[in-house]
Amino acid sequence: MAGHHHHVDPEAGDRRVFAAIAVNLVLTLAQIAGGIVSGSLALVADAVHNFSDAISLVIAFAARKIARQPANARMTFGYGRAEIVAALVNYTTLIVIALYLVYEGVMRLIDPQPVAGWMVVIIAGVALLVDVVTALLTYSMSKQSMNIRAAFLHNLADALGSVAVIVAGTLIILYDWRLIDPIVTLGIAGYILWMAFSEIGDAIRILMLGAPPDIKSGEVIAAIEQIERVADVHHLHLWQIDEHSTSLEAHIAVAEGFWDQADQLKAEIRALLEDTFGITHSILELECHNHRCKAPDKFGHQAGDDALDQHGHSH
Repeated sequence: MAGHHHHVDPEAGDRRVFAAIAVNLVLTLAQIAGGIVSGSLALVADAVHNFSDAISLVIAFAARKIARQPANARMTFGYGRAEIVAALVNYTTLIVIALYLVYEGVMRLIDPQPVAGWMVVIIAGVALLVDVVTALLTYSMSKQSMNIRAAFLHNLADALGSVAVIVAGTLIILYDWRLIDPIVTLGIAGYILWMAFSEIGDAIRILMLGAPPDIKSGEVIAAIEQIERVADVHHLHLWQIDEHSTSLEAHIAVAEGFWDQADQLKAEIRALLEDTFGITHSILELECHNHRCKAPDKFGHQAGDDALDQHGHSH
């Protein structure tokens, strides 16, 4: 289950993100001006979302820089989760923007406004071109980083929004169908909400110290307990510091008569965890048969388990 990632050079990646920020900021100004002149809510909505693309890329850029800082006495786990926090911020802003667009779309359905179709089509066409450029700059990086993926999905939603705006502008030109503008706006908002809610869970899970989705905790325990010298496994914690690094902590009860092989057993378990599950960081507390925890939990631990038992053994 170990993953293999082909990383983009950090400095080259930074240059890509910076270039994407620049083109999105220029586009945002053009879209807002065009939306105001043409009277198109869909175009203004697309511009607002495009500005959020630029902001999301700024956040992603800053998080990439912070995440590369080494661990220190104050931040002993390092700064890798800066990218997870950035992803959570970006997904949250996507949701807020989409809810705002829903409100504006409903208001326009109630009171349709005139829209200059040609202006909408031309500017949305330029927006689509910039969206494609931004997507090309960040696509390969999005595969290996939740942080960049959040920014990329901002951009992908914007590209689809531009396509929808072009369709709306064309229908306005041909049939003067004003309701298509708020309908398209609601469609863009609905897609953004679906996309954001489908992705935000992973960021929340990592920040909440949840187990990685591709590793089942029960299977990890079963695999360790199949080793002959292991009596049982308990108090297991499985979490991710970032999206590429999985850590494990567990108590291992050594079967009676095998305590003299404890060091060898620990090395064997660590090799099993890395080879089978891709877990490269493990903290294993070995307990001899006579001093093992009494009625322990398999996962996590009860607050009372931290006390010393009658043998003076810390749980």
